[in-house]
Amino acid sequence: MIEVTGLTKIYGTFAAVTDLSFQVKSGEVLGLVGPNGAGKTTTLRCAVGIIPPAQGEIRIDGHSLRESPLEAKRLISFMPDEPRLFDYLTVMEHLQFTARVYGVRDFEIKATQLLEELELSEKKDAIPSELSRGMKQKLVIACGLLHAPTALFFDEPLTGLDPIGIRRMKSTILRRARDGASIIISSHLLHLVEELCDSVLILKSGRKVIHSSIDDILRSLPELKGDTNLEEIFFHVTAEAEPGEK
Repeated sequence: MIEVTGLTKIYGTFAAVTDLSFQVKSGEVLGLVGPNGAGKTTTLRCAVGIIPPAQGEIRIDGHSLRESPLEAKRLISFMPDEPRLFDYLTVMEHLQFTARVYGVRDFEIKATQLLEELELSEKKDAIPSELSRGMKQKLVIACGLLHAPTALFFDEPLTGLDPIGIRRMKSTILRRARDGASIIISSHLLHLVEELCDSVLILKSGRKVIHSSIDDILRSLPELKGDTNLEEIFFHVTAEAEPGEK
């Protein structure tokens, strides 16, 4: 489980995120959406321990990120929107390095399975300059999944993927949810969020506007009628809601 309580992050006099609380249960996929500058990336980076919050508590499967950072971070995987790879390590060497960092047993078996799942087997000896943008994204995700984390954070996971890659990446994400992982997906692709996610958290100006399943959101917004999708919900609540309203 991912538990965020009272998360606040301030840069100088600017509050990027204010008093944000939510949970993602085991097996649940949460969609994190909002306009540019809403605080999505700051929320993710605080939740995985890249940047410290000014206030608040993050717990991963009961482990406090502040009080027990090593225990918590062993359970986390963060896949950023921009792949950052080592220029002179091959695909397989990236996985080998990751395995050493996390102490992964049976590395070769698990790495081979991930390369097959993400269609990178034929590129195992390639270096990043020989990979397409989508293949680099797949490699980052393969490295992120290698240690079988229970809390997965994806920032625009489908960037650079072709239609076949998109379909298979969706399957990869849902497979981890079925295995019991807690997953957060931040994306501007609202149709992806609607398709994959059990619940949606919409941010505006660093505050929670609404957090619920799409069906429950629609029940709470009777003014939206007919065959309403997440895009229409998004524009409605971000245009009209004041920060902090639910």
